[in-house]
Amino acid sequence: MPETMTSHRGLWAGRIISALVVIAPAADGTIQLFAPAQLASMLQETGFALDLTRILGPIILACAMLYAIPATAVLGAIPVTGFLGGAICAHVRIGELGSPPELISLLLGAMTWGGLYLHDPRIRALLPLVH
Repeated sequence: MPETMTSHRGLWAGRIISALVVIAPAADGTIQLFAPAQLASMLQETGFALDLTRILGPIILACAMLYAIPATAVLGAIPVTGFLGGAICAHVRIGELGSPPELISLLLGAMTWGGLYLHDPRIRALLPLVH
């Protein structure tokens, strides 16, 4: 019985963590599509053109949707963590090592795979923590 409760708790913890991960890129993609002017100063600091928001917004939204659907969650996790890694790289490039956006991206990347690990038995079988 304790194992069942633990797996039930892990399942729901994984779902909640994954939901938080979905919210972040969905919000980012939405802002890039509908309010790119709010990102102008940040994009300029990191060296990206404002015109990229029209391209990146839909891509980020598509990745968030792939991650949100259980059957395609692993496929969605790959580009989501890729985008987060790119964000980390952009901040390292401009000398902002340890900046809040960089740490948030790192946390979201860990949450992306941690959430999947907790609620998807296929990921646990692929990456066992204990043999």
